[in-house]
Order: sequence, then structure tokens, then C-alpha cells
Amino acid sequence: LGAHNPQARPHRAETLARVEALFPVVRARRAQLAHTLSGGEQQIVAIARGLMARPRLLMIDEPFLGLAPQIVREIGDLVRRIRDEQGIAVVFIEQNVELALRLADRGYVLESGRTILSGSSAQLLQSDDVKRIFLGDAAL
Repeated sequence: LGAHNPQARPHRAETLARVEALFPVVRARRAQLAHTLSGGEQQIVAIARGLMARPRLLMIDEPFLGLAPQIVREIGDLVRRIRDEQGIAVVFIEQNVELALRLADRGYVLESGRTILSGSSAQLLQSDDVKRIFLGDAAL
């Protein structure tokens, strides 16, 4: 959780180049103050900052909250690329259940801090329990 990785420092230039290739906006906005970036750009910078530590696991809390649909798609694609191309496990917390399950390999449904459902994303997307929990009985 924000831990420092001492092995990352010797690879800083290489990691920065890789992060900038993945997120061109990081290079384009390098001299810009963070508070002047759009919400989507701020989210991208936060993810990029996490990748600078060369993690094996990246945790992201509600990466799509309050973002325009186009930016949500872009960040979703970036999450997939981080997982698929860099081999980094990504754990994210997201209120948009359908979007989360379409991006994830596995899903966990929590209620009051307890896991009440879990399974592969494909299973959960088809689950009547998930539909009932998030959409109500009328969704069935």
C-alpha cells in the first residue's frame, strides 16, 4: 500500500519510459501542475505513479468514479494492458459491477465488509444473485 520498492530506483529511467509509453498523457503533461489536470488525467497519473514502484500487484480504488464514458473506456483499456502486457496483478474496487466484472478475471461481492459472493467474472455476470443484489428482484 504505497510501499517503497528499493529495487525500483536503479530502473527508474527504464520504468519511466515504459510508463510514458503506456500513458502518453504523462509525458505530454509532465510540466503541468497536477491540480490543473482533468479528473481522468489525474487518475492516469495516480496509476502511473503506482507503476513507478515496479509492483507485482497494483491496487486501485474506484478508478472510474465521476469520469466521462470515453475516459472510463480508456482507463479500462489501460487496466487490461497493465495486466496483460506487464503481468501485473490488478485489484480494484468499483461500484459499477458490470464494468468491473467485464475487466476482471474474478469478482467478489462484499456486504458490510464480508464476502457474500465470489467466482469467475463470467459466472458472476450470469448470476441471478448478483442481478438481485444490484438491480433488485424486478431485474430477474
